[in-house]
Amino acid sequence: MRHGDRALVIHPAFKTGPRAQYSGGRTPDTRLEEACGLARAIDLNVVAAEVVRINDPKPNTLMGMGNVERITALIEAEKVGLVVFDAALTPVQQRNLETEWKVKVIDRTGLILEIFGERARTREGQMQVELAALSYQRSRLVRSWTHLERQRGGFGFIGGPGESQIEMDRRLIDERIVRIKKDLEDVKRTRALHRQARKRVPYPVVALVGYTNAGKSTLFNRLTKASVMAADLLFATLDPTMRRVHLASGREIILSDTVGFISDLPTELVAAFRATLEEVLEADVILHVRDVAHPETDGQKADVEAVLAGLGLGHEVTDTMFEVLNKTDLLDDAARDALMAQSARDPRLRPISALTGDGIDALLAAVDARLSAQRVVETYRLGHEEGAAMAWLYSHGEVLNRTDDEEQTEITVRLAPEDVQRFERQRNVRDGNAKSNGGGR
Repeated sequence: MRHGDRALVIHPAFKTGPRAQYSGGRTPDTRLEEACGLARAIDLNVVAAEVVRINDPKPNTLMGMGNVERITALIEAEKVGLVVFDAALTPVQQRNLETEWKVKVIDRTGLILEIFGERARTREGQMQVELAALSYQRSRLVRSWTHLERQRGGFGFIGGPGESQIEMDRRLIDERIVRIKKDLEDVKRTRALHRQARKRVPYPVVALVGYTNAGKSTLFNRLTKASVMAADLLFATLDPTMRRVHLASGREIILSDTVGFISDLPTELVAAFRATLEEVLEADVILHVRDVAHPETDGQKADVEAVLAGLGLGHEVTDTMFEVLNKTDLLDDAARDALMAQSARDPRLRPISALTGDGIDALLAAVDARLSAQRVVETYRLGHEEGAAMAWLYSHGEVLNRTDDEEQTEITVRLAPEDVQRFERQRNVRDGNAKSNGGGR
């Protein structure tokens, strides 16, 4: 094990101020445990971890000098080469702590960006993470640490000689940010074209969202028979994946797996991954996958809903999406019985085990029923001159039957209720225009 791999994880527990509150009944100890999981997600060897109580945050070092000196001794005793601070640090605080401790210090944002930088596989994912990393670096500029050796991918918040040996100035960072944003706009346009193509088929889109490590990828693999990486690891998968799934009714859907969410997700990442998360905005059905065996499942739910709200998904969406209560196989009998009783009273709750397959068929049946309820079947008779109207039905609906004769075409199509209204309104306008021009059918 190399010296640079030995990490100390610190979670600051603030007595007062906006950071003193934890959502969902969380405790500092469970937040520390999550931070250790993040560190292990990039193979850091966590040799020590502790909660540091902070009554009066210091602008220079965040914590008081007593704690700074005590941790200095711990770093020397454990031969720590990296300190992970589970909170946001200002550039001044980060620099001062590094000077005091003589080791590299990264904050929560830097750690998550490092994980994303290592895990992104597609060109789009890599661009999104680089954009977030550059936005983060812009305020603090990367410093080289020649005594730490480069061992992994990512963006140099941990690293050493393999990354930047000189500071990037803001002009170069800004130029790179502009180029990446332009490339991501191209990706966004391509993704929009793909969505239009799916609408022409059309296949309803079902999107999986959830806290990291809630079991989304395991569920995705079971439903699609795919082999997306699924592990008991925070942010095991980053890049969005889409696969076709056949439901029992014969309906085909597109299942979309998205990046996992986490509490205090860096704002740079939310902005960078917006193009990817637009798949959620366009989804016909959203499945919020929850780890019901986790002691902080309610807090994780609140974090996911906060990110969705930031994307523009209000209660009209979150109130109607399914909550997929995963990992029921890890519950004891009493907890499982209570969950089943609760689910029986609320059809939005779907208890499952993605690992064993329990509840999967019922979940798919509920999705199928929701999609059927969302669309209505209409039959229209169109003249052969109404080619534009015919094309509109094909692009916006699911054509179930079509019969052509010499005078007209009879077409039966399944449409969303709003599309029925839109089509009939447009057709009435066209008929009215034709009559006013002396035409008619």
